[in-house]
Amino acid sequence: MRWEEEGMKQNAFIMGNKLMGSSPHVFSLIMPSIPITHTQTPYVTGTSVLGIKYKDGVLIAADTAGSYGSTTRYKSVERLRPIGQNTLVGATGEMSDFQTILQILDRLIITNAMFDDDNTLGPPDIHSYLNRVMYNQRNKLDPFWNTLVLGGVKNGVKYLGNVTMLGLHYVDDHVATGFGIHLAQPIFRNEWNEDMTLEQGTKLLEKCMLVLFYRDRSAINKMQIANITEDGVKISEPYALQTKWDYEAFSNPTVGNEGSW
Repeated sequence: MRWEEEGMKQNAFIMGNKLMGSSPHVFSLIMPSIPITHTQTPYVTGTSVLGIKYKDGVLIAADTAGSYGSTTRYKSVERLRPIGQNTLVGATGEMSDFQTILQILDRLIITNAMFDDDNTLGPPDIHSYLNRVMYNQRNKLDPFWNTLVLGGVKNGVKYLGNVTMLGLHYVDDHVATGFGIHLAQPIFRNEWNEDMTLEQGTKLLEKCMLVLFYRDRSAINKMQIANITEDGVKISEPYALQTKWDYEAFSNPTVGNEGSW
């Protein structure tokens, strides 16, 4: 927690003669006023989230690892969450902050439903709202320690976007967070196309998640994929990817690298 030395308020609780009878002693307890803060240092974190558009909608994938520092402490942390009817949010970063963001979004959806005007919030609306929330927390120097991927479909329009902990946001045909920016995005650029079927999109995401499992120490091979279409959101049950460890580069990692460790 942050302690502000300048301007720190001090509350004195004085217990005088009324409480102590005839005792002349007066006791005081100095208690500094501490500002309410969110996460200052991440503890339980999730790694990469990947998202792509395909012919009929949007696919978003994430593994189920929750890392406590450098230890993969939890292996069943689900980081994909439907919001409203046709939108889904996935999170990289601190899981407690992600839970707080989900509570904020739940209140937003409930408040909107109370108007009872047959109007629902779509992916662009929720993306814009998340951008304002993240930027507002950043301006307080108390950010939510997350990068979010948001996807959805409304009125036949596919939408996929990203929001960082600083409020930076953008939309694209394929997005990634964490190590996925470095390891999955190059694969997307080479192999993605807008007319991909559900099966092709799923295989592409599984390929990228497998690469991340091999190269990112915080990733595991247990994952989920969410399919967002005009009909709603469907999130798969967690399942494990088949791995292969007898690649030549794994068996002889220093071949061709003379002088390396």
